[in-house]
Amino acid sequence: MPHHEASPLARWSREHWVLAGLCASLGVLVITIVPGFANAMRGQDARGDRTTLSLPLPPLAGKAAAAMAGSAWQVVQVQSGQTLGAVFEQMGVPASVMHQVLELPSAKTLSRLRAGAEIAFDLGQAGELRGLRFERDEASRVELQLADGKVKEKIIERPLERRVMVASGEITSSLYAAGAKAGLSNAAINQMANAFSYDIDFTQDLRDGDHFQVVYEELWRDGERLRSGGVVAASFVNRGKEYTALRYTQNGKDEYFDLAGRPLKKSFMRMPIEFARISSRFNPKRKHPVLGTVRAHKGVDYAAGTGTPIMAAGEARVSFVGWQNGYGRTVVLDHGRGYTTLYGHMSRFGSYKTGQRVAQGAVIGFVGMTGLASGPHLHYEFRVNGVHRDPLTVTMPKPEPLTGTALALFRAATAPAMAQLKRAEGVRLAAR
Repeated sequence: MPHHEASPLARWSREHWVLAGLCASLGVLVITIVPGFANAMRGQDARGDRTTLSLPLPPLAGKAAAAMAGSAWQVVQVQSGQTLGAVFEQMGVPASVMHQVLELPSAKTLSRLRAGAEIAFDLGQAGELRGLRFERDEASRVELQLADGKVKEKIIERPLERRVMVASGEITSSLYAAGAKAGLSNAAINQMANAFSYDIDFTQDLRDGDHFQVVYEELWRDGERLRSGGVVAASFVNRGKEYTALRYTQNGKDEYFDLAGRPLKKSFMRMPIEFARISSRFNPKRKHPVLGTVRAHKGVDYAAGTGTPIMAAGEARVSFVGWQNGYGRTVVLDHGRGYTTLYGHMSRFGSYKTGQRVAQGAVIGFVGMTGLASGPHLHYEFRVNGVHRDPLTVTMPKPEPLTGTALALFRAATAPAMAQLKRAEGVRLAAR
């Protein structure tokens, strides 16, 4: 007898049929109830008899709160070349009101506006000035209220926090690259370079593997970093020789000293121009690049872009400003004790005139190619009692070190910075 396979329905058990029936009944109930529930909700919407609950929310803060309250404060950021009068005109505030504000001692800052500074204006519905807010300096803010032709001022102190930071780096390409990698700002890198510039020529003497440690400050306000606060101490190993700079305040002026308490600032800067390239050295028998003849090159040429500032190598009296044969626009400084320096090929002079005194590092002119020059550069000469000396090798006179009580005070004041330098060096060695 042949075998016939049962159909799927024939195989269902009694329990299966019961379960199917229950599901069908539930489906009918849902179809019946849901439309009625939806109609009831629509009926409630039409009658407008909803029930609402009030829930407390946290208050808005900062800009959100000001926006919700309809604050009229408007912040203007001063653009490059923009005057205070232009800012007030932009906001529709009369010049008479501006002059009234400037009569206040606290508002003198406004007359020395810099690009990026912010001024907040509180304007009424008719555009009248009701208040003014601006930074007087890094540590204080001025808020002015104007009403009935009178001005009320309020000074809000904003304490600065100085945080001491430590960084270290190793030279692999340039000082700036290593400093940036270590987290130093350009200002801090420049300050470190200037402190050591009397002993290290950063354009010629740097070698891969040279390394440094820096203890520096950062200025913070209201939890925000404002800027670098300066280098407190630094050590620099150049060609295996270690140099140390410790900042110390003497007679109200910050200076850098070595470990023995001797000022790092020499009577003369080794380079009177920053980060330029030596294009020609001191040479008694050099072939002149323009004339083609063999003649002594009695100075050092620093190639740099036109307009690069040229600094006085040391404190001096200006003995000559003018045109000098092949040197073009030239400045000669008399430093006393038989020392003189010459700066040639300038594109233009600084503000100093013959007979005036200049401080070391003061800008006396700008790089150019006047006179007999094949490209923009500074020609720099160093003379002792009228005899030309090589500026790169001449022995500079050393300043006198601190002694006695002054030395003891110096060592006590710089001891914390020295400890941080040593700690940074230990961390650097451990990381190698």
